[in-house]
Amino acid sequence: MRRRFRKRDDQAGVNMTAMLDIAFILLIFFIVSMTFPTEEGIDWRQPDATGAICDCPIPILVQIDGDNQVFVDRDRIDIDRLMAVLDRILAEEPNNAVLLEVHDESSHGVVVRIWDELTANRIPTSLQRAWEADT
Repeated sequence: MRRRFRKRDDQAGVNMTAMLDIAFILLIFFIVSMTFPTEEGIDWRQPDATGAICDCPIPILVQIDGDNQVFVDRDRIDIDRLMAVLDRILAEEPNNAVLLEVHDESSHGVVVRIWDELTANRIPTSLQRAWEADT
């Protein structure tokens, strides 16, 4: 007598559909509720022209060209002597400010170094981009 074994097609399994639904819902929740940090930098926007006419003295022009050379009122100086030159000029006109004109090809490190020195010495500073083309 031969015994017949019945082959079982019904195997125990885990239904993964509900688990995948929960995983996708959690993923969407974390993406929507996540906050992104904002980066801070130098403000390149031009000031308004509403108060352009005033009794202010002409600002001291500090230029940085594409080769990272520094000019104060169109005279080339060494970057290490910048604060000494500005201190001498500000001693004559203490209410003066500095206009920092930066070329697009200048090094970011040089611009930030000069900006930090000016703000550390509490010298009023305005920043603008140089739109002149290289010749």
